Amino acid sequence: MSRVVDGLDGLGERLRRVLPDDLLLLACRFSIAGVFWLSGRTKVEGWFTLTDTTFLLFRQDYALPLIPPEIAAYLATTAEHALPILLVLGLGTRFAALGVLGMTAVIQTFVYPSAWPTHLSWAAPMLVLLGRGGGRWSLDQLIARRWRTR
Repeated sequence: MSRVVDGLDGLGERLRRVLPDDLLLLACRFSIAGVFWLSGRTKVEGWFTLTDTTFLLFRQDYALPLIPPEIAAYLATTAEHALPILLVLGLGTRFAALGVLGMTAVIQTFVYPSAWPTHLSWAAPMLVLLGRGGGRWSLDQLIARRWRTR
């Protein structure tokens, strides 16, 4: 059994060299950005005109407490467009990840409470990004490097 464990440890070490953390962070950013961007695009026509169906969804299916449906529709659709762009660019990565995680929590709590496996798969990469940031392949790091050299 110890040979198996040692073999798996060795494999894990080789994979860490081949798959750098920056590649994993990039994958985290792109994976969840795609989910939310595509969801946002279903709510608009043209560049950014909310459809009648979007308002209907927020009045009936997505009814949130405390926020009027029209305002919630604009806020959610704007976030579903802006946050994925920030994630792909790696600009304000932690802020964008927190925004998507917050949206996921609202969806889980008020809209689709039985869809926790899906929401957990969305939350996992966001938690990684909250903890580690966007990685070296992000605008966050480019900006940070420029600030350090001044």
